[in-house]
Amino acid sequence: MKKVLFATVLTLIMFSSCSNDNDNQNSTPLTQAEIDDLKFLREEEKLARDVYLFSFNKYQISIFDNISQSEQKHMNSVLNLMNKYGIQDSASSEIGVFNNPDLQSLYTSLTTQSNISLVEALKVGATIEDLDINDIDDFIGNTTKSDLLNIYNNLTRGSKNHIRS
Repeated sequence: MKKVLFATVLTLIMFSSCSNDNDNQNSTPLTQAEIDDLKFLREEEKLARDVYLFSFNKYQISIFDNISQSEQKHMNSVLNLMNKYGIQDSASSEIGVFNNPDLQSLYTSLTTQSNISLVEALKVGATIEDLDINDIDDFIGNTTKSDLLNIYNNLTRGSKNHIRS
């Protein structure tokens, strides 16, 4: 009887400590690097959406519309994480407007290139996805938080799908 009681108590301790570790990991405040990464990623996903919308409006090719809708979902996923951690969303609601000056400049450059031809617009799309993947790879190195890593991995898979499209 003592062995059964001991085994039961030990099992409960193991389960509660595993559960608490996971809960503690996701309730621990984010580092400044994690916060900065999420803010940048939110605007970078917006950049992708806005450039794809520009290309769709110019060429009326459905792939640009489909991917812009997917990029909106990516933006929403990042925003959900930001809300979870109490991070203020600084992304503009206006298409083509960015708080990050580097992203603002990149938007101008990419839409200028996309405006040249359909082929250039397709190249721009591949460029956007490559940039997203590279940035997310860097962000993965800045965290051990499972919820952030899950979103980062999902966004990377999405970008790879967009390149194939």
